[in-house]
Amino acid sequence: MDCHRTQRRVLVKHSCGLVDVHTHWVPEHFPSYVGARKSVAWPSIAPGSHACERNVMIEGKVYRTVPDTSWDAAKRAAEMATMEVTHQVVSPMPELLSYWLEADDALALTRYMNDELAALQRANRGQLTCLGAVPLQDVDMAIRELERVVGALGLAGVELGTNINGKPLGHADLQPFFAAAEKLGAAIFVHGLRPAGMDRLVGAGLEQVVAFPGEVGLSAASLLTSGLLVRHPGLRIAFSHGGGALPMMLPRLQHAWTQMPGVRKLMEQSPRDMARKLFVDDLVYDSTAIHYLLATYGKTQVMAGTDYPFAILDREPARRIDDLQLDEATVRLLRHDNALRWLARESFETPA
Repeated sequence: MDCHRTQRRVLVKHSCGLVDVHTHWVPEHFPSYVGARKSVAWPSIAPGSHACERNVMIEGKVYRTVPDTSWDAAKRAAEMATMEVTHQVVSPMPELLSYWLEADDALALTRYMNDELAALQRANRGQLTCLGAVPLQDVDMAIRELERVVGALGLAGVELGTNINGKPLGHADLQPFFAAAEKLGAAIFVHGLRPAGMDRLVGAGLEQVVAFPGEVGLSAASLLTSGLLVRHPGLRIAFSHGGGALPMMLPRLQHAWTQMPGVRKLMEQSPRDMARKLFVDDLVYDSTAIHYLLATYGKTQVMAGTDYPFAILDREPARRIDDLQLDEATVRLLRHDNALRWLARESFETPA
């Protein structure tokens, strides 16, 4: 069995590779804050305890210690090879989305990051596709930056947090942004950020582990109940961590849609059908759970993801897919083809 698995990995690797759609980036340096305000939560980089680490500082405190693979493309490429990953989709560390800043300050920060990500993509076209950021606390400003990100910079799209200062993504105020994203053909990757329910956790360090799945599920559900996906059928939206709790919410939501007129009135289409328009990564750390993702969203909507280079990452994405014992056509979808369709790419450019 192990021999067969190895042979299959080599065959698929040479035929289409493995695309990791869930990876993160932090710049090696941040510009100094040049705005007029005081006490702004502007990020900076400080030395870490080890030579290959840096501390991301926000408001004078260590937000996260990150490895130098967060920005060093050569070291990133070497680790990709050990993980059997041939291409990464790179998005900012979510806290850098900075929705809590004043919009003009957030724009200055995101424009810097988007320029840096565009340079990273240009220098590593065969291995990296980058997603930018927009100051979605100001929808008009976010649309203008989205136009620059996709048009002038050539990025595939943007990463969004699951909520904008507590406002769900399905909120009516954000609809013009999604209309613009559909028109521009931008790919959208949604990641957990400042989740609801933190006051209910018992124990330290559980925000990403326990709170994120519920937060991501609530965000995804808001796109269903708001009618956003019906009004904008051309949107290509991917949710991190398998859509969080949405797969477990969905049967209940579907039953309510069939039995409760008030819920039925919210959605022109069934929740199950709308959920199958979403893309998700397979970062749920368990084969049974990934099979449930495939049953929930369909085999054309699930993609490989690792959360590289952070501590919760899945270091063996190829084995994770191999262990599912799927047919080769489905393996190819999960490893490569679904990511291409989400990004609206025919192929990934090879280095010059």
